[in-house]
Amino acid sequence: MPFVFLTIDTELMWRHHVAGLDLTEIVSRSFEPAGVGVGWQLARLAEHGLKACFFVDPMPALVHGLAPIAAMVRAIRAAGQEVQLHLHPNWTGACAQDRSRMPGRFELIDYSPEEQARLIARARALLIEAGAAPPIAFRAGSYAANDATLTALAAQGFVYDSSHDGSEHPWPSAIGLPPRQIAPVRHRGVTEVPVTVIDAGRRLRHFQICALSAREMRAALDHAVRADHIAVTIVSHGFELANRAGTRPNAVHVRRFESLCRLLAARRDVLPTAHFADRPPLPLDRDDAPLVSTYLRTGLRQAEQLWSNLIEERAG
Repeated sequence: MPFVFLTIDTELMWRHHVAGLDLTEIVSRSFEPAGVGVGWQLARLAEHGLKACFFVDPMPALVHGLAPIAAMVRAIRAAGQEVQLHLHPNWTGACAQDRSRMPGRFELIDYSPEEQARLIARARALLIEAGAAPPIAFRAGSYAANDATLTALAAQGFVYDSSHDGSEHPWPSAIGLPPRQIAPVRHRGVTEVPVTVIDAGRRLRHFQICALSAREMRAALDHAVRADHIAVTIVSHGFELANRAGTRPNAVHVRRFESLCRLLAARRDVLPTAHFADRPPLPLDRDDAPLVSTYLRTGLRQAEQLWSNLIEERAG
């Protein structure tokens, strides 16, 4: 019976920072864009009785203060969901007054092992200061982790990492595992819980709300049940259900999220959602294989994506 890790990466968005928006607008468009942000998602999860992990990035606090991060942590925990650690290191080179100042290194894997360890320790301390419980799970921003990242996590008491994304391998997702690795595995001292991918023909495609159609998501979940997979790891973002400007809902993405919630609620007996803090039993010797998608499913999703990009993503 696969455990489902429904994960939502939650952060102040870099694009709104460099666009020069004031802090109130950055927070609004990052956390609660167009009424379909984190608060809306928490309500849908509660309605369907689902568990989700919110990977929260505290590093924007270095530039914009801890208050917006603390407010989001409070909301997530009050809703009964868990907060774990997310990290975009580019904020260490940013400035609230000079938005044109760009970091020399943007991804975590651009840093030495020693620098990565210091960045993780700093982010962990900030997240706890914002009101989170000491995190035991981690996801690098942009999935940009390597083996040194996992070694640093293990040394700081983390139990899980969820940065391996075969669709982004070998860069920026640079952990030394095969791209098609989707089963949890022990690696460099932590349990790696990879992002689930499907084989979409010419490339792997990760199980993300904005990347797969509802039809593909259902097929991937059905495949995991039939093949007796150990886990399915799904990705979304706090801002993902709105358009890129954060000014109106993306109806395609909203429908996908709602469809996924209904499906997981209806099939909770064979697809239970879990928190990392639950520490569910995860056998680590499995060779689970990604779903191979069909031309029909892929073609229908491509048509849906075209509508999303041309119509739904236009700022309203």
